Amino acid sequence: MTQPVVIIGAGQAALQAAESLRADGFAGAITVVGDEPHLPYHRPPLSKDFLTGAASEQQLHMRTPEALARKDITFLTGRRAVWIDRKARKVALEGGETLPYGGLLLATGSRPRLPPIPGVNLDGVLTLRTLDDARRLAAGLERAQPVAIIGGGFVGLEIAAAARKAGKTVTVFEAAPRLMSRTSSPVIAQFYADLHASHGATIHLNAKITEIAGKDGRPAGVITADGTHHAADLIVVGVGARANDELAVAAGLECDNGIIVDACARTADPFITAAGDCTARRMPDGSLVRLESVHNAIEQGKSAAAALLGRERPFGATPRFWSDQYDVKMQMAGLSQGYGTAVTRGDIGARKFSAFYFREGRLIAVDSINSGGDHVRARKMLDAGNSLTPEQAADAGFDLASAIGK
Repeated sequence: MTQPVVIIGAGQAALQAAESLRADGFAGAITVVGDEPHLPYHRPPLSKDFLTGAASEQQLHMRTPEALARKDITFLTGRRAVWIDRKARKVALEGGETLPYGGLLLATGSRPRLPPIPGVNLDGVLTLRTLDDARRLAAGLERAQPVAIIGGGFVGLEIAAAARKAGKTVTVFEAAPRLMSRTSSPVIAQFYADLHASHGATIHLNAKITEIAGKDGRPAGVITADGTHHAADLIVVGVGARANDELAVAAGLECDNGIIVDACARTADPFITAAGDCTARRMPDGSLVRLESVHNAIEQGKSAAAALLGRERPFGATPRFWSDQYDVKMQMAGLSQGYGTAVTRGDIGARKFSAFYFREGRLIAVDSINSGGDHVRARKMLDAGNSLTPEQAADAGFDLASAIGK
């Protein structure tokens, strides 16, 4: 293919796809359209090192303008795509400009969900997704003292850890009976509840927020279902994200909590692929899985580039994620939802252990706390197939490497 490629979105998946196209020999024009005023940057540090000051804005940038120019990749920043004409194969931008394409990649990402709580739209109620969001949050943390976090998932807890490191009074409100209920098991949830408590954060579970109270047009606290007013100078909402699939829906592409793609990042339109947080991948059993991770964005970006060149590059590697909170790193391999048996290996009290999850006797996922070796072996086992049993996983004397590929 020599016709131009247009990429909508300017994050990890978009950059990976653009660079993979060049690495795979594509010599045509590549135009990346991003609605943020920034070139691609790393998002994971926004809720971690950037908030604590351990990472600067300069360190967040993935590539310099010069590096992108050398690869002849055109980035249009601060521009929004508003329409896809699939018949004419053109993308319309806000302002009237159109871009023709021979191949199109949708890498539009996701955005924070906002719960229907009175006061959630007050100026000063913050979410975290973009660099500009992180700037506002960092500035707010400097001025605030009591901080309220609505949502006990990874992003909320990472922000809570950063706020406690900054010496702020922190309260986390989670509507579910435990933390990280959508992504982690009870043993991991309890570990993190204890971890945050040990660092002075307050956790409220089964906490229904009925209102965000305001004063002089600014948030002043949260009110829970029992009528209690919890004062807060800064309120952060972290209750999940939704895919930015509106452009795809308007173009008539199949979407269901994301743009539906196959293992090669292809949509039903042979000229359009999609990658990253905006996608929902159709699995062999017909189910849909939407993953929000750097690993997924990179691999889908590679597969999308290959698909645009008419090549097959199915992506089926084990999903992986990580979270840094205080001095604890959790690394996750696989998806633990629907497990039947869970066993731990290591020392929970020493904050160095792994949780192994099995379904019908087969290992499906591993969560490792400060146990990088377990994580590496878990990825190999899950990628290559394994014969690990729950009894072996729980036995500290058993060599995990011996179960890889058997």
